[in-house]
Amino acid sequence: MYIAITFLFALLALLLIFWGGKVLFGGNWLLGFIRGSIGILLLGGALLIVLVAADIYSYRNLAKEHSVGTVSFEKLGDQHFRAKFADEDGMAQHFELRGDQWQLDARMLKWKGPLARWGIQPAYRLDRLSGRYLTLQDERDKQRSVYQLQESDYGVDIWRTLRGVDNQLPFVDAVYGSATFLPMGDGAVYEVRISHTGLLARPLNKQATSALDEWQ
Repeated sequence: MYIAITFLFALLALLLIFWGGKVLFGGNWLLGFIRGSIGILLLGGALLIVLVAADIYSYRNLAKEHSVGTVSFEKLGDQHFRAKFADEDGMAQHFELRGDQWQLDARMLKWKGPLARWGIQPAYRLDRLSGRYLTLQDERDKQRSVYQLQESDYGVDIWRTLRGVDNQLPFVDAVYGSATFLPMGDGAVYEVRISHTGLLARPLNKQATSALDEWQ
């Protein structure tokens, strides 16, 4: 579905490029400034649409609940852990997290109105992995750790733009989906799953279960 959406954006961009080129290079320059301005606006609009389409293409379709990966921990010191995030495709990233708990965030695009009725499913893109201290004093005084898992490579961030206008568009909402903060522990492994309501993390081994029992 999102390949089709990207294709439609690309087609619209090509039409704008065609119209912009026709305005800029068709006939003579009798209209001068007006002709040139309209042509440049059309070509600029085409470029913007291409960048928006590329950013949307980086999101994944969310048809049903599924696993997005696992997070495992190795203790390096007091409130200091090496975290490994392995996504659903088997790609692994390593981070050093400070604190007592961890959280994974995702960006979600939720379609509404006619788009929802047409069966277009929400989309998501994993956003951040972060650590948090249990006490407010530690949060204020100690080193924080927040890592971006994926960023827009095209200079356009449609999700942030939607958030900036307070999700006032009638066909889409940009929302956060965050797993609840859970304790880090030496050797602990968690699975992270995503559904239409957001992220959910579950312990996968004895160390994670023990860390969760101690925290609760």
